[in-house]
Amino acid sequence: MNDNPSHDRAAEWPLDSVVAELRQVRHEWRKQQGRERDLGSRELPALHAVHEVVDDLCGILFPMRLGPSDLSKESEDYYVGHRLGHALTMLHGQVMLELNYRGQGVSQADHDRDARQRVRAFALLLPELRRQLDQDVVAAYRGDPAATCVDEILLCYPGIFAVIHHRIASVFYRSGLPIIARIVSEKAHSVTGIDIHPGATIGRQFFIDHGTGVVIGETAVIGDRVRLYQAVTLGAVRFSEDDAGGLKKGEARHPIVEDDVVIYAGATVLGRITIGRGSTIGGNVWLTRSVPPGSNITQATLRQTR
Repeated sequence: MNDNPSHDRAAEWPLDSVVAELRQVRHEWRKQQGRERDLGSRELPALHAVHEVVDDLCGILFPMRLGPSDLSKESEDYYVGHRLGHALTMLHGQVMLELNYRGQGVSQADHDRDARQRVRAFALLLPELRRQLDQDVVAAYRGDPAATCVDEILLCYPGIFAVIHHRIASVFYRSGLPIIARIVSEKAHSVTGIDIHPGATIGRQFFIDHGTGVVIGETAVIGDRVRLYQAVTLGAVRFSEDDAGGLKKGEARHPIVEDDVVIYAGATVLGRITIGRGSTIGGNVWLTRSVPPGSNITQATLRQTR
């Protein structure tokens, strides 16, 4: 008598033929992509591993707020040191995977040395990252009359959740680790509905209020003390093509938003235009031209200038 009825049921399905056909599809895809070389193991960083690293980093940066519920101030340094060691060790493994994936003709020893240098450099940036995030939290508290304390901002506001992840992702992106960076940013995107490309440059005291539907493109440049509301898009107005008809990569195609700008809900700002310092962009505005410092742009003013 078979004690495992699920095994009997599995025998009903055409497993062998499906597995063989899937193997063939993978082979065809890898051949098309020029990936026929056998790395012998996993090729890319793992989502769950990078997510675990980021969760650890959030607790390391804000141990008494985003760390474990039973943590005391007396054990704060021990917790930070213990989790930091764990997070950096895991991060090293994921960096190795990305370097291996991108590297051709480079030895494992060289990749290991490179990965250790990048992870060490990242660790040394954490104190400054915490200082930046403290300014973002204060900016959110000052910018929202409904906020009762800075701790509420840190614990509850999706905009701060997204900014924390962006600040981390941005370091990876600028370290030449775009896949890890994108995994980090998409983690925040999936939770909050706020889509910030890790390549975007964002200044100090940045605040996204409410947040759902905000999109910030790869080459956007945002100054200090900028405030965005929900459903704001800082996007591209068009995409250049190369001679083969493919989209060109890396061109500056997103807006520059100077210091002290406020962009209200539903505004769409497209192209490599400049929003001058101290300007206010009203709700639901569609803007594809630069505006000088101190501008106050509403749907009414746009109609008047046509």
